[in-house]
Amino acid sequence: MPSPRRGPRTVSNSALVVLIGAPGAGKTRTGKRLARILGAPLIDTDKLIVEEHGPISEIFATYGEPHFRALERAAVVRALGEPAIVTLGGGAVLDTDTQSDLKSLPVVQLTVSKEAVASRIAGDKRPLLASGGVDAWASLVAVRQPIYDAISDLTIDTSHQPLEGVATQIAHWLETEHA
Repeated sequence: MPSPRRGPRTVSNSALVVLIGAPGAGKTRTGKRLARILGAPLIDTDKLIVEEHGPISEIFATYGEPHFRALERAAVVRALGEPAIVTLGGGAVLDTDTQSDLKSLPVVQLTVSKEAVASRIAGDKRPLLASGGVDAWASLVAVRQPIYDAISDLTIDTSHQPLEGVATQIAHWLETEHA
């Protein structure tokens, strides 16, 4: 069951909705389904970075996390200026400017339980989870959760429901709260 956080807002010439949340919560997959439902483009900031700079794991290994975060911030700025569904990498919200930018946009947080995420991140190439698996994921989420909660307008747990249903819930919420 989705839980709303804040009231409706309207912004023109910017993202239609932004999906945030923990790694493995289903942001990209839900975003694809939501884009199809709404007939809108999808911009995944992680994919923008990969297309322009190569694999994220290689960016981390070669240049470090601060360099990656700078690339990520640039991708976020570009994406939020487009009338599209935007999915952010799990750590994009750590940037205070990004947090500020999101205040004027509809933001949906997708959550997932530790048990459900285990199969989703198995064999994953995410640099911050590479060595610690589910325990590293849980530690990462514990640090980020207060930020996710503070900037989201709606929270949906994806642990035990099909992502098509999650996308439909978001579309309905946008229609009723942000029309």
